[in-house]
Amino acid sequence: MRDGDEHIPAGVDPEVWNWLPRRSSRGESWTLQRVVRAKGARRISVVLPARDEEETVGGIVAQVRRRLVEDVCLVDEIIVIDSRSCDATAAVAASAGATVYHQDQILPDQPRMDGKGDALWKGLAASTGDIVLFVDSDLRDFTTHFVVGLLGPLLCEAGVVFVKAHYLRPLMTDQATVPGGGGRVSELVARPLINMFWPRLAGFVQPLAGEYGGYRDVLEQIPFATGYGVEFAMLIDLLNLVGLDALAQVDLGTRTHRHHDIEALGRMAAQILHTANVRLQREHPDVAEAPASRWLTQFRHDTMSPVHHQVVVSDVAVQERPPLAGVRAVADLLAAAPAASTWPLVHQQP
Repeated sequence: MRDGDEHIPAGVDPEVWNWLPRRSSRGESWTLQRVVRAKGARRISVVLPARDEEETVGGIVAQVRRRLVEDVCLVDEIIVIDSRSCDATAAVAASAGATVYHQDQILPDQPRMDGKGDALWKGLAASTGDIVLFVDSDLRDFTTHFVVGLLGPLLCEAGVVFVKAHYLRPLMTDQATVPGGGGRVSELVARPLINMFWPRLAGFVQPLAGEYGGYRDVLEQIPFATGYGVEFAMLIDLLNLVGLDALAQVDLGTRTHRHHDIEALGRMAAQILHTANVRLQREHPDVAEAPASRWLTQFRHDTMSPVHHQVVVSDVAVQERPPLAGVRAVADLLAAAPAASTWPLVHQQP
């Protein structure tokens, strides 16, 4: 036993216990001036996946552009991936200063897939930065310290190639606001799975957080689950690829966004379970595969039904985009395809 290991709580992996203080930081400890000085020649992209987010995406883009692109030249490009929106998301984002791409116009030779993870994968393909940050576009209290805080460990800590945010997530209802009541799928599904099967990741405060980033040459080597399991899958795949010490987390304070109803949360949970099942099979190929249904049956209260409930069945199977580096190599995209900036655009901000 190493010195200090006797103080480790029962059930905690010693590697995790030692990782926590070394690779965890607070967002305010990374000042804008320090991060700008550390940037050097590295190019930085901020990618926002967006589907029907006209109310919030413009404000996020405008802040990043004004304060981090124009004022200090920290961020080099802001990309919004319009994930088949039915509202004015694309126009609002472009007007605020982003370059907006239709999800289906990036790598159009690839088969069509759905979900947030596909939008993220397409955003990685469209971006040009050495470092790529992903930020959800439904944040209601976004400030640029989200971006600065994420960049801190990537630019200033040797050996860190990926960083994930965590924050206080209030749950707001019509009756009250519960300060730490958000993140229900994280607490009820993702965290128990991680502690059971991937305990080296147990130190991540919010494994499903939507704000994170890393170096392109690392991100292009992992697959992207196309559904809501993308963040869960990413942590597992990065742990296997680069090891725990190359991963970090940063506390960004409070995050408020739109909450999903209980049916949507059920579908998210089921997709995460499917994503976990796929990875367990990959990591333990000698273990017999248990049959897993791709269908989720839920019940919606309906007084017109004889049993006062309507049956709702959803397909929660999760597809995956392969590692982008492999796609580029096989299809010789770098040599044959137009550069990212020449792909068909919805809007290009001058």
